[in-house]
Amino acid sequence: MRRRTIARLTAVLATVALLVPVRVPGASGNAAAPTRYEAENAAISQGVVESNHAGYSGTGFVNGTNATGSHVEWSVNAASAGTATIAIRYANGTTSNRPMDVTVNGTVVSAARAFGGTGAWTTWATSTLTAPVNAGANTIRLTATTAAGGPNLDYLDFEVGGSPNPGTPVQANGQLKVCGTKLCNQHGQPIQLRGMSSHGLQWYYQCLNTGSLNALAQDWKADVLRISMYIQEGGYETNPRLFTDRVHNLIEQATSRGMYAIVDWHMLSPGDPHHNLARAKTFFTEIAQRHNGKNNLLYEIANEPNGVSWARIKSYAENLIPVIRQHDPDTPILVGTRAWSSLGVSDGADETEIVNSPVNASNIMYTFHFYAASHGSEYLSTLSRAADRLPVFVTEFGTQTASGDGGNNFTRSQQYLDLMASKKISWTNWNYSDDSRSGAVFKSGTCPNGPWTGTAPLKPAGVWVRERTMTADEFPAG
Repeated sequence: MRRRTIARLTAVLATVALLVPVRVPGASGNAAAPTRYEAENAAISQGVVESNHAGYSGTGFVNGTNATGSHVEWSVNAASAGTATIAIRYANGTTSNRPMDVTVNGTVVSAARAFGGTGAWTTWATSTLTAPVNAGANTIRLTATTAAGGPNLDYLDFEVGGSPNPGTPVQANGQLKVCGTKLCNQHGQPIQLRGMSSHGLQWYYQCLNTGSLNALAQDWKADVLRISMYIQEGGYETNPRLFTDRVHNLIEQATSRGMYAIVDWHMLSPGDPHHNLARAKTFFTEIAQRHNGKNNLLYEIANEPNGVSWARIKSYAENLIPVIRQHDPDTPILVGTRAWSSLGVSDGADETEIVNSPVNASNIMYTFHFYAASHGSEYLSTLSRAADRLPVFVTEFGTQTASGDGGNNFTRSQQYLDLMASKKISWTNWNYSDDSRSGAVFKSGTCPNGPWTGTAPLKPAGVWVRERTMTADEFPAG
């Protein structure tokens, strides 16, 4: 954006307890909520039930022995045969992956599934997968595949079928992928995500806390959080460990709320992405290694390249993408475009330079940014044409000028939103903070204590975009 310079136990225990399934409250849609099966009521081999780390559900969680083969097995019931959604809540306070085989009725449905570090034993995340099940009784087992054992396991949510729009965006859509010119869900159906971008983590990290993120997921009903980590301007380059850990935490926060997360490498000045290529390789290697088991991520590898040619941006992408793919073959990657991600329009170019020379990689999209009070019909027309020939994701837009400030042009903004809805172009709005500018949705002084819900704490732009985020896409099922 063009603005501002501004001590694990190792006992052996085999316990078979009576399972007491619980219907999970709060799921949306017409289908019944998933059934929750607490880990402490499952059959446990090489592990103990504990309650010494906060944030768990039920009466405790399972702490498995650090050993290959330690496992937890649930007996679950399906009213009918079909494809089940299985959501596993876990915590891993280490920085290492703790993989587990997931088997259903004795068949491995996810081998060595990654359960990466969550940042702390009190930070819980959810890993979701689908698998075929039989009518009646079924067994689901998670088995550690390394000597480090598995993570702490809290519960398993189980549901067969369900409505086209279950409780969270990630439950509805699962692992995303690029199909043709669209972003598609796990069923291969085109979808549109709507959500918010954070401000710079060096300035407004205090606006991303439990209360505000709960509001984003539940009150705003957002599908996606864009995590904007600046590289310069007091950001990543000043303290890589601090800012990487902040990103890790926000990924887990989005995951636990069933939202998608865009990991935004927010390079801006200098505008040549090659300036930060070595840093980007280091950062995305760690992110991909830790989170490759998740199904709710997108990687945005260059926020707003500027002052350089498309060939230079393409070269950067083709250097970085293989590094990410070594560790994460599935997460969609978003590539910035020329002239502040305007598809070249701000430099007098257009989308044809990308159409004629696309990045040599699969499962990628190209980004477009607009600010409605500055960017008129030429930008709107370019976005419309480009979306028919390229997969495009609008990872940043505002209703005001390109400075993120000034008066709001809601009429032009609605024209953009109507276009994006008609072509299923996903978007995130700038920005979810209480910055003094008109483009920050919260009134100054809201962070860190709120209030967060409703319209009272919002500026006019916040009221406008919240209303449009709440009217979310009816996600198609397979």
